[in-house]
Amino acid sequence: MFSRVTKTWNPYKGCHHACYMPRGCWAYQLATGRLKHIERYKDGFAPAFIQKELHRNFGKNNLIFVADMGDLFGEWVPKDWILRIIERVWELHPSNQFLFLTKNPRRYSQFIPSLPDNVILGVTIETNRNIRSMGLTRAPEPIERFDWMRVLPWHHKFVAVEPIMDFDLGILLNWIELIEPEAVAVGYDNYNCGLPEPELSKTQKLIEELEKFTEVWRKTLRAKHQ
Repeated sequence: MFSRVTKTWNPYKGCHHACYMPRGCWAYQLATGRLKHIERYKDGFAPAFIQKELHRNFGKNNLIFVADMGDLFGEWVPKDWILRIIERVWELHPSNQFLFLTKNPRRYSQFIPSLPDNVILGVTIETNRNIRSMGLTRAPEPIERFDWMRVLPWHHKFVAVEPIMDFDLGILLNWIELIEPEAVAVGYDNYNCGLPEPELSKTQKLIEELEKFTEVWRKTLRAKHQ
């Protein structure tokens, strides 16, 4: 079992999934708003490899969230960028753990042979419903993400149900149980994107059922926006 995230690391930034527009995901809002004066965000949320970040040292015994300001495994990301980041993860092995998170877990399979065992492979599944067809993202539909994670031959998995959207309890629970994650994060949108959120009581029921077979990281929990 791994601990909660203690540090973030962004040797890559940016995404083309265009989730939750027109406001955009939290990282998009930061990159195009409060952080836009910083050199690395001068092009907003355009994908970029940040070479100097490869030289960061994190000490020991941390769980490091890699590329939280983008989707490192998007189809547009050059394979070489990913491999260079994985090479640095190897150099920092085994004193730290590294969490990757994507909405395109199909690409994970390309890199399994290159990964050290201190890596956790995560997927965002906000709901079991078809949100791409609703115009809420250009990322693969949640059912595709589930299918790829279910068969992924890796021993450390993680699921983020965040920002949570309305869901079908039995289906979503079954998906997550079949993925066999070591932990699941559940939380509501903090950035006023106007998403179709579930009632708090429904989310609490989801958490209650999840805790029967995995650890749950409780993030923002509240009554849905009216």
